[in-house]
Amino acid sequence: MIITVSSKQLSETLNILAKNVESKNTLPILGNFIFIVKEDVLSIKAGNVDTIMTGKVTMDSVEGEGTFAVSVKDLLDAVKNIPEQPMTIETDDANNLMKVKHQSGFFSLPTASADEFPVMVAVSETSCTTITIQEGLLQENIARTVFATAQDELRPVMNGVYFDLTKDHLAIVASDGHQLVRNCLTTIKAEEGKEASLILPKKVSFLLKNFLRGTLESDVTLTFDERRVNITTDNFTIESRLIEGRYPNYNSVIPQNNPNIVAVDRASFVAALKRVAPFSNESSNLARLHVEQNLLQVDTEDFDFSKTASERLAADYSGTPMNIGFNCVRLTEVLANIKAQEISIHLADPSRAALVKPTEQPDGQEITMLIMPMLIND
Repeated sequence: MIITVSSKQLSETLNILAKNVESKNTLPILGNFIFIVKEDVLSIKAGNVDTIMTGKVTMDSVEGEGTFAVSVKDLLDAVKNIPEQPMTIETDDANNLMKVKHQSGFFSLPTASADEFPVMVAVSETSCTTITIQEGLLQENIARTVFATAQDELRPVMNGVYFDLTKDHLAIVASDGHQLVRNCLTTIKAEEGKEASLILPKKVSFLLKNFLRGTLESDVTLTFDERRVNITTDNFTIESRLIEGRYPNYNSVIPQNNPNIVAVDRASFVAALKRVAPFSNESSNLARLHVEQNLLQVDTEDFDFSKTASERLAADYSGTPMNIGFNCVRLTEVLANIKAQEISIHLADPSRAALVKPTEQPDGQEITMLIMPMLIND
């Protein structure tokens, strides 16, 4: 088998696939890329016991067909410093070698049989659901959501991103118990009687966040049943197990009546939080917010080391003056994941959850972030 490919496209594909490879594997074959040339298509697979990812690479020329395995580390090291140019890959089946020629040299690597590489059980054709979403929209919503996932061995359902397809919208949700993110995409709805949901593992969510493009011209298709999902883009396919279990009723914890609303410039608020954060207590990271008419004040203190800091911001607020505490690291993270010039914080009282929203919601979306307050001593 002899094929010619672009060194840049090959390297970019391999680097994306390598993020799905564990540093330690129970099966030695999982430390390899699997090259498959069939019907004039080059597919490269990489994976772990739960997730297999496949990328397609355009070939400039091809002779023959074949399948082989080659070390992930060795091949990445070999191609990473080769500039854009045609690369010719030839397999020497008699000596189990992969021979690669480029403009200024060549290299060879040992190959192995790909027979032991695992095959994922297919998604059920009779009980599957399909969601089609613009690639940039999915990337944007996963990036906005995945930071709020938990790392909880006792409640594994909290360790993923929840997709809830209802007759009203597609909700993309994540929560760790301290903060919650709910993105509602009102342009994507379930047909009557065909509501469905899935919990996408955190690692798969990060894969999508990192390799999906910001384009709205290409679509991503998610086809899933109760246990598995296939995610298909123009050049990649992900087959993964889902997190099984019932996700908590996230809508029930989102307050419906937080009448005190403060509107503030998001970038200025984030900058103020970053300036006062070093003066907070290291164990609590507590920031005290004081809101009154046209004013938002942020205070931190660490009495153990006699450190204090305060910032005052112009804000639009006409509710009851209030002091409320938040973990300034979590609050900064929430604000950093809303890409809006101005945000509004909806408050009820110092003991109840606050809602953070963009003042102007994006077209076809409704973004809501919840953050739990911390106890403060007035």
